[in-house]
Amino acid sequence: MVLLILFAAARYPSHVLKESGLTFDLFNISFQYHIPSISVRTSVQKNIRENLNNMLQINIFMNNKSDSKKKSFEFIKISEPPSKPRDYGIIEIRGPYYTTVTTTYLQDLLDMWAEYIDGFKFAGGSQRLLSVDILKEIIDICHKHDVYVSTGGFIERVIVQGSEAVDRYLEECKLFGFDIVEVSSGLAPIHLKDKVEIVRHIKKIGMKPKPEISMMIGAGAGTHIVGYEEELTKLRPLEDLIEEVNMHKQAGAEIMMIESEGITEDLPPERWRIDVIKKLDEKFGFESFMFEASDPPVFKWYLKNFGSNVNLFIDHSQIVEFTAWRTKLWGDKDIWKDKPIRYHYH
Repeated sequence: MVLLILFAAARYPSHVLKESGLTFDLFNISFQYHIPSISVRTSVQKNIRENLNNMLQINIFMNNKSDSKKKSFEFIKISEPPSKPRDYGIIEIRGPYYTTVTTTYLQDLLDMWAEYIDGFKFAGGSQRLLSVDILKEIIDICHKHDVYVSTGGFIERVIVQGSEAVDRYLEECKLFGFDIVEVSSGLAPIHLKDKVEIVRHIKKIGMKPKPEISMMIGAGAGTHIVGYEEELTKLRPLEDLIEEVNMHKQAGAEIMMIESEGITEDLPPERWRIDVIKKLDEKFGFESFMFEASDPPVFKWYLKNFGSNVNLFIDHSQIVEFTAWRTKLWGDKDIWKDKPIRYHYH
């Protein structure tokens, strides 16, 4: 760009450039384009304006880009979420498991959408398949975008190798820079007292525990048990869930994940266990939980019934549709309800 300016300054007299509508300041490396007060009188002047037009457009673009946080169409009213870090309305996205999430994809995703994402969760122990350098890079990308990183429920696979493996796993999680350690038992029959002890230990060594509360025993990680009527023996009573929540709270857990199996997953809406969700809300407040809602009909139900302050876990691929509903930008028919939909011709 500077070379083009110097070329124009050297080739054309200043009065020609001025009459063509171009002025510039070499010291500030900026220039302006104005509508000339007199018509262009020569073909040379016209040629200058045409040849330098692209350069001027680039300058305009670069000047506008400096205000990178300014949104397009800001005059359109939406329900903007509070700025991060948030105490409520926390949105956690699933990382690699059902689909790969590469470092370049994650970088691009967070460059564009980090404002609406609070946490990134590894699923299915996928971090075990990555090199140390790649895992560190993923965690670093998230932290640079003010996004916390959760281990996911990998601990129920680790515990197969005993208590020492669990302790070493937690130590390495801290060294890697994980922020949250999820303590799940959907697949592994971990005794409640052991889960609570793990929660205490996580808290003690300086990370944030997130116990997972599962209504269905022996489900999770996409096992998709269909036909719950045949699996009634594997469904826990509500009293058990309440007891577990109380014990985790006493151990220092601030938020708990509600597993979707047995609640909404693979069930038609008319068979969702809304009664369980409402009882947990009445007893502890919905702010105490993060609900797994990685199906659009499910997260839309939570938004309609609890509002934008509900904490949800969704898939990374759903962040745009979810945010459109959360901010009342698109999708929800209530946006148009009782609004005067008319256009007045001028």
